[in-house]
Amino acid sequence: MLDGLRVFGRAGQIGLSRAEKHNNFRDLWLYRNAAAESLGNEGTQRVADSSQSVSGVAERYASSLFALALEEGSVADVAAALDAFQGMIDGSADLQRLIKSPVFSADEQLAAVSAILEKAGISGIASNFVKVAASNRRLFAVPGMIRAFREIHARHRGEVSAEVTAARPLTAEQETELKAALKGVTGKDVTINVAVDPAILGGLVVKLGSRQIDTSLRTKLSTLKLSLKEVG
Repeated sequence: MLDGLRVFGRAGQIGLSRAEKHNNFRDLWLYRNAAAESLGNEGTQRVADSSQSVSGVAERYASSLFALALEEGSVADVAAALDAFQGMIDGSADLQRLIKSPVFSADEQLAAVSAILEKAGISGIASNFVKVAASNRRLFAVPGMIRAFREIHARHRGEVSAEVTAARPLTAEQETELKAALKGVTGKDVTINVAVDPAILGGLVVKLGSRQIDTSLRTKLSTLKLSLKEVG
């Protein structure tokens, strides 16, 4: 599946040189193994995979990426690059549409993300990782892969990772207070990854491992509506 992987430059479609293929071979081979394990004999699966399957795919890809980054001594650089790409996804409805929509072919997704990564200055292992996910029709699972990578990275540092959704960006003081509160619950240092979603109206949704704490205003209003219906 990866034999035809190509890098697209600003001037158009460019094939990998012999030297580039040699340098990237080990990276791509690790990702290919992860992809093959997740795909089995069914070939390319659709976006309609169950959430459990998507989670399994994300963990396998993330584990392969972390193992390679650890071996190369570039975990921090890869983590920063993935954070940057996730920030781009969060801030662009067009990019979200690109990675989620089954309308785009693998070649179209690969061409688009390659151009985006180049423009953003994201290269090396992290760039190859996203491109391979695109070529394997797994671009829709990249946000989950990034979350899984963060969790693996946090565990490696002896920390735990929390995914936080807020209605608006948190201040540095609020992040510090939240980390302290979560450390009081877990007994460990906590790395938080904050996503902004105005739809929750206010409050926070915190996912910590298998636990989720939902203090969002949206959920409180939904609960209030249900209570009023029961009273009526």
